[in-house]
Amino acid sequence: MAAENNGVDIETSEDNEFSSGRGVGGRKYRPVFAHDHDRAILEMSSIDPGVRASSSASLNDAKKVNAGMPQNMNSEARDRSLPSHGGVNGSQTESKLELFGFDSLVNILGLKSMAGDQAQTPLSPVDGDDIPVNVERPQASSVKLGTMMGVFVPCLQNILGIIYYIRFSWIVGMAGIGQSLLLVAFCGSCTFLTTISLSAIATNGAMKGGGPYYLIGRALGPEVGVSIGLCFFLGNAVAGALYVLGAVETFLNALPQAGIFRDTQTFVKVNGTDVAQPITSPSLHDLQVYGIIVTIILCFIVFGGVKMINRVAPAFLLPVVFSLFCIFVGIFLARTNYPAEGITGLSLQSFKDNWGSEYQMTNNAGIPDPTGKIYWNFNALVGLFFPAVTGIMAGSNRSASLKDTQRSIPVGTLAATLATTILYLVTVLFFGALATRDKLLTDRLLTATVAWPVPAITYIGIILSTLGAALQSLTGAPRLLAAIANDDILPVLNYFKVADGSEPHVATLFTAFLCIGCVIIGNLDLITPTVTMFYLLCYGGVNLSCFLLDLLDAPSWRPRWKFHHWSLSLIGASICIVIMFLISWAFTVVSLALASLIYYYVSIKGKAGDWGDGFKSAYFQLALRSLRSLGASQVHPKNWYPIPLIFCRPWGKLPENVPCHPKLADFANFMKKKGRGMSIFVSILDGEYHECAEDAKAACRALSTYIEYKKCEGVAEIVVAPSMSDGFRGIVQTMGLGNLKPNIVVMRYPEIWRRENLTEIPATFVGIINDCIVANKAVVIVKGLDEWPNEYQRQYGTIDLYWIVRDGGLMLLLSQLLLTKESFESCKIQVFCIAEEDSDAEELKADVKKFLYDLRMQAEVIVISMKSWDIAQAEQQDESVEAFSLARERISGYLAEMKGRAEREGRPLMADGKNVVVNEAQVEKFLYTTLKLNSTILRYSRMSAVVLVSLPPPPLNHPAYFYMEYMDLLVENVPRLLMVRGYRRDVVTLFT
Repeated sequence: MAAENNGVDIETSEDNEFSSGRGVGGRKYRPVFAHDHDRAILEMSSIDPGVRASSSASLNDAKKVNAGMPQNMNSEARDRSLPSHGGVNGSQTESKLELFGFDSLVNILGLKSMAGDQAQTPLSPVDGDDIPVNVERPQASSVKLGTMMGVFVPCLQNILGIIYYIRFSWIVGMAGIGQSLLLVAFCGSCTFLTTISLSAIATNGAMKGGGPYYLIGRALGPEVGVSIGLCFFLGNAVAGALYVLGAVETFLNALPQAGIFRDTQTFVKVNGTDVAQPITSPSLHDLQVYGIIVTIILCFIVFGGVKMINRVAPAFLLPVVFSLFCIFVGIFLARTNYPAEGITGLSLQSFKDNWGSEYQMTNNAGIPDPTGKIYWNFNALVGLFFPAVTGIMAGSNRSASLKDTQRSIPVGTLAATLATTILYLVTVLFFGALATRDKLLTDRLLTATVAWPVPAITYIGIILSTLGAALQSLTGAPRLLAAIANDDILPVLNYFKVADGSEPHVATLFTAFLCIGCVIIGNLDLITPTVTMFYLLCYGGVNLSCFLLDLLDAPSWRPRWKFHHWSLSLIGASICIVIMFLISWAFTVVSLALASLIYYYVSIKGKAGDWGDGFKSAYFQLALRSLRSLGASQVHPKNWYPIPLIFCRPWGKLPENVPCHPKLADFANFMKKKGRGMSIFVSILDGEYHECAEDAKAACRALSTYIEYKKCEGVAEIVVAPSMSDGFRGIVQTMGLGNLKPNIVVMRYPEIWRRENLTEIPATFVGIINDCIVANKAVVIVKGLDEWPNEYQRQYGTIDLYWIVRDGGLMLLLSQLLLTKESFESCKIQVFCIAEEDSDAEELKADVKKFLYDLRMQAEVIVISMKSWDIAQAEQQDESVEAFSLARERISGYLAEMKGRAEREGRPLMADGKNVVVNEAQVEKFLYTTLKLNSTILRYSRMSAVVLVSLPPPPLNHPAYFYMEYMDLLVENVPRLLMVRGYRRDVVTLFT
């Protein structure tokens, strides 16, 4: 496949198209036929064919890579853009980089025009999906903002708000100068450290819409990103109500006659003492009515579009700056303007009097009252003041409109954070020296009282600044919700999706509804803790994201902002958590519970996406560290887990929509205790890798989907090899890492080989067993796989073990694992042992019982002597001897054919491409031994739920055909049989 320049649609040649008659497996064997009542075939056929269809569809979609050619490109330009492949060396118009198999980066990415633009990063695809690769020249935006107007001004406008104007002087009066300085430093350190973390993450790559949600989601995963993102959305929506109520309260305090209702609260006493001027608090109903009206007006402005908002928003900052100037001028002139109203001017005595705290009871309006219901302390003031330092995310929310995000966001956000923190610290000193404590506690608009020349300037500044902040909240919150919806993680949020460049009208209406609901509450002091919790969750998520990424230090973690360290991020996250609990443990528990519920809902209902988050990197590093800690030495038997290697399609074909025999998947689950462990599902495709690579990818996706459908804990692997023997030999040597290599090979017994005349199966089957023996892998061969029960089919009877050779206890362990499953929990275990003499039977039985007792295994032990074995064979003449005779006849015929071919060609006896030595007496002995074992099984275990028997290894220098005859005689008339061969190590232990 050749890459095209300037957006040409690329299609593969017809040679690479998938043949409709070619199956996923590409096997040469003929399909397995079964009757209509065959349960395995019925179950396999009932699987939804969409699994296979979706895989094929995704492959066909991947054939065409749309590189986004401009529609107005003429045909001549199209021809020039296509690289020529007409000759051996190509035409003269080919790219100079044709040798590398790709076109020039300058042509593909448009690097010559990217001096001031950034390429847009595509969305991360959902796992398993194929998306077209769009490579486009970045389009220059009409408006690109710098550090000042793009980051610093929005952050400053959001940070400086209602709390500073109408609550800060009250906070200084309540906490005193000392604790107010501590309060500002404590909250400022939280936002400062969060800014450091935000700067590091924001400069580690291009940013898209969503602000902190995008950063957290790409760092901690979609589940954490969506849960914290939705909480941050709620925080922005509630903050809009906070700003609206602040503007309305300021307006009603400036113009009391504008009140509609006459239940305005007037206080003439503070702590039982008469005050010179009555203290008026607006009516709750006035706050509600005016708040709803203002919210609706702001929503209409938001519906006008973000362009109009961006033009108007900077104008809101000018009244703020001018009002600050008027406030500080008024502070210096206060001694001459207000000599007898509790305002002392900058007085050292007032500074000393206001240094300490004076926490007390207040009513709902914040007026000191011994009979009030609200008691204020430092913790409560943290919750009240913290919204005054929020707003540091305003710049990151505008990342799409910035000229240089990796420079503007760190510099602008940090400058705004430091400027406002210094402003707050200086203001604490001035307010503490300006007025008496009673004045600080009773004059909610002290900033307007002292403002020069008239309070109206401050009123206008307060109203415009708070309305501007509310407008920013009502603008940012819907876009945050739309960004979450556009990532298509939660289907319930599909209503809020918007196309690129469109306005999120539905999300805006939903945000307005939440904002109006908070406005109806009407109490500013009750809303601020809620906003604080949601903001702290977001800030904590940003700090944890930077902490995780910094600690893991993956190769992709290369932020341009160098002033960061994982310890600073950890301290920032810890401060966020501490502040949450200082404010209110009840609000903290509720907010964490809400985030946890959202996380749980996303993990259950959400669509899994791989965004390359930090948790995946942590899992990867933890897996590597665990793998290294395991070492290359053998695992102790107490820590041994079965890691089965499941051969999904070894013999014959399954229906096209079923990549693995369903009962093999069920059997893999039966080999695990409580689901612990890992299975590796392998399928081998015959052919050349370069020709079958796409087929292998499609088969791997289909197999992975099927494993998830069957709820198996495992991974899928597809190997392309010239033959099954070569493929398995490569798998058994290379599959796995260290001690996490598969230790048990599980496959179906090829019962169809003689019926379907599949003459190549014996050599392949024997080769696989010999390879397992050489590679020291255990083998479990399942006979009667179609009759194997699923997890809902309860079995009764016994699990019979014919323990003939030492296998490290694998057969005993498998029987115990079967008992842990619901299907076999009602069964009992019987262990059959073979004694050479009758006199050894009792001693052998006692030894085996003692051994099983030490292994904590309950089983009935039955010893069969060689004499009783001969009697059993004699009693089974009708059932087994006929099969024995037929097997002997077939072996004789095969041997005669071998000898005749060797005589004609003048060479030694050969079978399966290698020399063999046939000892006919030994062949007869093997047949007779197999007959006796089959007769014993039929005599004692005819009604058992499952039989486990030791698997005899293939005899040396015997043809593979002979070994298949031995095995066919062994499994004759046994409906459900597991042939088990252990390996050179113990998997059970007697010791604690």
